[in-house]
Amino acid sequence: MTEGLSSADEKKSSVEQGLDVVAGEVINASGHKDQLKRQYGLVSICALALAIDNAWIALGGSVNISIANGGPPGVLYQLIVACSYYAVVGACIAELASAIPSSGGVYHYASITPGIKYGRVLGFFAGSINFFGWLFDLAAIMQICSNVAVQLYAIFHPDLVIEPWHVYITYILITILVTLTCIFANRIIPILQDMGMVLVIGGGLVTIIVLAAMPDRHASSAFVWRDFENVTGWGNGVAFLTGVLNGAFTIGTVDAITHLAEELPHPERDLPKGVFAQVGLGFLAAFFFGIALFYSISDLDAVLNSNGSFPLATIYAQATGTKGGTFCLLFIVLLSLLICLVGTLVTCGRIWWTLARDNATPFPSFFTSVNEGLSCPIPATLLCSIVVIGLGAIPLGSATAFTDLAGSFIILTSVSYAIAIAPNLFTGRKNMPKGPFHMGSAGYAVNAAAVLLIVFFDIMFCFPFGLPTTVQSMNYNSVILVGVVALTTIWWFINGGKKYQAPIVAQRYLEGKI
Repeated sequence: MTEGLSSADEKKSSVEQGLDVVAGEVINASGHKDQLKRQYGLVSICALALAIDNAWIALGGSVNISIANGGPPGVLYQLIVACSYYAVVGACIAELASAIPSSGGVYHYASITPGIKYGRVLGFFAGSINFFGWLFDLAAIMQICSNVAVQLYAIFHPDLVIEPWHVYITYILITILVTLTCIFANRIIPILQDMGMVLVIGGGLVTIIVLAAMPDRHASSAFVWRDFENVTGWGNGVAFLTGVLNGAFTIGTVDAITHLAEELPHPERDLPKGVFAQVGLGFLAAFFFGIALFYSISDLDAVLNSNGSFPLATIYAQATGTKGGTFCLLFIVLLSLLICLVGTLVTCGRIWWTLARDNATPFPSFFTSVNEGLSCPIPATLLCSIVVIGLGAIPLGSATAFTDLAGSFIILTSVSYAIAIAPNLFTGRKNMPKGPFHMGSAGYAVNAAAVLLIVFFDIMFCFPFGLPTTVQSMNYNSVILVGVVALTTIWWFINGGKKYQAPIVAQRYLEGKI
């Protein structure tokens, strides 16, 4: 809680922030004891949203994959479609976060919007699926960051033949660094996220200016805006729609900051602002970066056939013509990704900790433990780090399998959003209280559009990446989704029917409505 306050002043401050005081303990919106410091303000939570999203870097990090679905025009127009899609979904998440400011995020929303009868099981599945999605996203970003670090070394060591184990060792070291930061330096995380916002915005502007100004010659406008190059084997329509996945990976973190609701003084007002800032500013940064990036390409084949650890380095080398320039631009990416990883691990740990508080995980009493001095659920955070280290070993055997695992982040998280949004629509939006941000009657249309868009694009994102389909080139996102649902179902029958209780927050909101 707030430092330097007496017990009475602390309780008064808590009441002013919309919290309850029961038997001398401060109870937050989730119905649990308030254990984490409310150290984020509006600026820092927006900074966290932008740093976790890291939109322009995510676009650059996947450019060698995304460019197959239409070339540069495909990437740019798919980004516009993806951001429009997530603006609709983000509005729904922002409304729910404003009404139910709990760190459970979609787990708690899905426990409330269906009502008493179905909320218990739907919330259980939404929470589990959302957690796995974020875990896979953490692994994907960790892999990208490791590739950047290895590539920075390779710039000045051109004889180095980059091997998968080089990247994995780097991956483990970065995971340890990020974990130690999240556990022992929690109080400086808001400052780190402010720095991340500066890097995302300021570093993005510097990169765009360099890419626009330094090349001796630029690509043609036809190359950037008109020449749709489809090498997938699908028709142009299918290739374009499946390629929206790359834009979705760039912008699809709309629920990230909702899991820090218990670390904000006024989450019901500030979370919606953070969600819209992430989508809007993330889109602008990624879109203008993409334009500058594609105009700076002089040899696309060299980019696609790059044998380095991070193909974006090849574009930077073509643009700057110097090793020093390439190193500096990549170093901006590395710093941004490190800060992004801190925020993403915080999100993952908070999700698992929240699930454990309601007996939705194995060993719940262990994973609910919080070091209040460090303001961190240490066991939950360590679990995420250990699992991610295991996931990072996958590319040692199959790079394709890891790509699928990373891409499934979008499908899993969007499915968890739908489990929360669809019941809100089908119950006439009657179980959701009105927060400061409420869409009123327009909410019906926005909720319906969000659910339809999620269903449509998740189906498209499960199409094979190209034709003809082989075992190596197959898209296994649907298999991963089924696997996560199957695992959750098994755990439901082992634990859910007997020990799992609906979240206290659901009881608090719903008991007054029936």
